[in-house]
Amino acid sequence: MPALLIGDEAPDFEVETTEGPIRFHEVIDGSWAVLFSHPKDFTPVCTTELGMTAKLKDDFDKRGVKVFGVSVDPLDDHRAWIGDIEETQGIALNFPLIADPNREVATAYGMIHPNANDTLTVRSLFVIGPDKRVKLKIEYPASTGRNFDEVIRVIDSLQLTAKHQVATPANWTAGEDVIIVPAVSDEDAKAKFPDGWKTLKPYLRVVPQPQ
Repeated sequence: MPALLIGDEAPDFEVETTEGPIRFHEVIDGSWAVLFSHPKDFTPVCTTELGMTAKLKDDFDKRGVKVFGVSVDPLDDHRAWIGDIEETQGIALNFPLIADPNREVATAYGMIHPNANDTLTVRSLFVIGPDKRVKLKIEYPASTGRNFDEVIRVIDSLQLTAKHQVATPANWTAGEDVIIVPAVSDEDAKAKFPDGWKTLKPYLRVVPQPQ
């Protein structure tokens, strides 16, 4: 199966989760979503990641983002692992963990890399827009935990740039200046950004973040 690319439709699926059965497209309809994989239950890095995701629930909620974890382990293992996560990370799981023992989801999303391991999912993360298309994909090796500040940062950027004709510069965080995209002429920019902007080059126009 070809690799899933940014702009592709996120594959649909029906699965069991720790919060009951779901049809993915139905449950995310009209919302932003994050789908991320972990290589295996009862592994150390993944335990910390799931705890951190649970701690960030309010941050995801206020951005209208639904979060789903997935691995190829069965539902019984997920349920047993949840207790370990709460004990060691100090927070109860508050989002669905998808059971994918038949590797349907992992295969559809290209989460299994034979060059790394032909049975375990690598640490993949997809941000999916309200149009059900992939907006971002990030992959980490099994040994390296995700930077969740970066996950939140890119969601802020994706949501801002989807609403306004701007782009975000290197190391941008919410509230900082942004860039007017080249497709917007100076004439159109006057209507969109009536308070003006700073032109560093004709193709590089910096403006305060739209509210």
